[in-house]
Order: sequence, then structure tokens, then C-alpha cells
Amino acid sequence: MTPLLGLVRVPGDKSIGHRACMLAALGDGRSTVRGLSGGGDNRSTRSALVALGVTQTRLDPETIGFEGVGLRGLRASDAPLDCGNSGTTLRLLMGILSGQTGRFVLTGDASLRRRPMKRVADCLRRLGADIALPEGDHAPVVVTGGSLTGATVEGAVASAQVKSAVLLAGLMGVGPTRYREPEDTRDHTERMLRALGVPLDRTSDGGWVVTPVVALPPRDWQVPGDPSSAAFFCAAAALVPGSEIRLPGVCLNPGRTGFLRVLARMGASVSVEDRETRDGEPVGTLVARSGPLRGVTIAPAEVPACIDELPLLALLAATAEGETRITGAAELRVKECDRIEAVARLLRDDGAEVEVLPDGWHLAGGHRPRGGFTAACHDDHRIALCAAILGRAAPRPIALDSPGAIDVSYPDFLLTLARLGGAAGDPRP
Repeated sequence: MTPLLGLVRVPGDKSIGHRACMLAALGDGRSTVRGLSGGGDNRSTRSALVALGVTQTRLDPETIGFEGVGLRGLRASDAPLDCGNSGTTLRLLMGILSGQTGRFVLTGDASLRRRPMKRVADCLRRLGADIALPEGDHAPVVVTGGSLTGATVEGAVASAQVKSAVLLAGLMGVGPTRYREPEDTRDHTERMLRALGVPLDRTSDGGWVVTPVVALPPRDWQVPGDPSSAAFFCAAAALVPGSEIRLPGVCLNPGRTGFLRVLARMGASVSVEDRETRDGEPVGTLVARSGPLRGVTIAPAEVPACIDELPLLALLAATAEGETRITGAAELRVKECDRIEAVARLLRDDGAEVEVLPDGWHLAGGHRPRGGFTAACHDDHRIALCAAILGRAAPRPIALDSPGAIDVSYPDFLLTLARLGGAAGDPRP
């Protein structure tokens, strides 16, 4: 099996990219966003902002200029806002549009229209937001903008998207807004608001309180590399003997590096070099090498910091020596697909022993990838990426039934993986 060797600059972190675009749109004056991912999710945010009256200009291949319309300057669109496959786009816009003027309809593709939205709507209604869900718990979402009042909001689930929607709406309220979540989640929104000078404080009970502002200043945002994309190359390096992959400029936010902490417990060889800080976010170079892995237990408290990488960790655990148990991940059942079932099917199709739990998996370990089948990706980019990694570690290729799903987050992923020397056949059916 050919080792994977080389340097990879992963796309900009799409979670930060969404927020940078939205904050640039709400700023007073011209902002730039550098390093924005070209994936479908960030394109959905940009398209929605255009429909809301925000002028954008591509300044160079990696930089977009935004003419900010001000904190309350978004205009109602005649047509529904298509958020594509991006739950972050839809949920954060629910918060932002709650404080605007006009009526807004938010929708998306078939996958997005199956994902829960009531959890966001309920929290925003505590601030006085007028939000209707004609389909019950799903998009389309109808937001009628108006006056908001600061309140204390308790999140029912640990979700950075719900938290961010509330904090962004709180910018436009009357009086402070306090938000507390069951478990700490990624804090990109908090870091970025503080970088803009927004009064945002941690409360004694572990929550956040944001004070409304009159305006947001423009800013030049530099989006660091996506740690979720980098995780797939770390996994590939761990699985393919003799591999070494360098990944510069990756976001190392503690809320996003749970994957690295679990990898360390599994015995993987991943080190960090060239640490620095950009726009309040820690950044560094990951160096991933091959090596044996051992089974671990991933407890519910660890899940928020590695929720996006859990399918990949389950894949690695299937090949590790010893058993692995992952629990507390029921949220994976309401992502682009039921990722718990999708990962189990992928691994079972390859011959691995997997027990599905209500909120995770029990993996026997010791599996040696085989390949030689077509993976059911369920039009989910993370399942497709997992299947591609599994195929690169197998003696026979694994085809993907929907390789286009990868475009949501990393359009060039398959070509990049092949360039590193890991091509094992065409992944397309």
C-alpha cells in the first residue's frame, strides 16, 4: 500500500467562514474575508446574504469583499432564502433576521428540511422573536422581524448553532441576553464578537451574557484551516503504513480539537508545530504519521468537542486493537442523515463488527479494511469522506454512490488524497 506523503492546505473552516460572512454583512463599511472555503455550505451563506441585499466582490481567488449594510440593514427577499444543505446558514440567520425589518422565509434542500428547527425557534421566542414553523419542527421557517428584548435563555441541547443564533439576536435586543447550554460547545461566535469589541462576558454559572450594540465595525477576517477536514487526513495517515502528512494553518480551537485529544488516547502520532493566534483563534501545523491504534471509551461529556468527527473516530476504532464504546451522540441521528446508522452500515459492508447503540456505537476493534464494494453515502459529505478514507486503507477500492456530496465541505478532497499517493482506484461508481 502506497504511503501518504506531503503537505495539505485544507479549506478554510466553514463554521468560522459562515460567521465571518454574516458579521461582515452586518458591519458598517467594507470588510474582507480571506481563506473562505469554496464548499457548498459557505456558498449557501454567501448566496443568502446576496438575496438579503449584501454586495460582495471577489478580490482574489481566496478573498471576498463585503459591503456591510449595518446591524439592522438586511432587506426582505421576495423569494424564500435557499440555505442549501447548510444548517448553520439557516439557524444563524434565524437569529439575525429576528431583529431585522420584514418577513423572511428560510428553506433548503431535502436533507436540511428534515433537520430540527424548533430548538432554535423556541430559544429565540424567549427574546420576543416571531418565528413560525408551518411544517412542525422543520423548514421552511418563517421569520417576521421586529423588536427583541433581552432575556435569560436555557438551551435544551448542547448546540453551538442554537447558542450562536441567540447571541446574534441578542446584539439587536433591548437589554442584555443571557444564554446557558447543557454542555460547553464550540465558541467561534463568542471569540469573533469579542474581536469586534462586543460586550460579551462569561457568567458565574458557565453561561454567556451579551449586551446590545448600536453597530458593528468592519474587519478583515482571516479564516483558518478547517480542523474537521484536517481530521480526515490525520485518520488516513494513521491507517496507511509509512505515511506522514503536514497540515499548516489549521484552527486549534479547544472546542474543535476533541478529535485530537481522542486520537492521542488511541495512541496516534499527531503533533502540533508553529502555533499562533489569528482573530482570537489558535492556529498551528498538524503533523500526522502512521501508527498502531488502541480502543478507547468516548464519554458523553467529550462529544460536543468532536461531534463532527465521531463518524471518523468510529471508523478508526473499528481498526484499533481492543474495544471502543462511544455514547452521548444521539445528535448524530438528526444530521444530514442518521450518521449512527450510516457509519454502522459502512463498516459492516466492509466486514467490521459494530453494535449500534441509541446514542453511539460499540466497536469490537481489530478490523482490517477490505474494500471492494460501493458505499452508501446518503448524500452526506462526512459519510462520503469516511468511505473515501476507508477505501484508501483497503487493498481494494471503495466506490462512493454519491461522491458529489463531498462538495459541501471539500470539493478537491478526492484529488488531494490521490496526490498524496493514496489513489486506489476511481471512487465513483
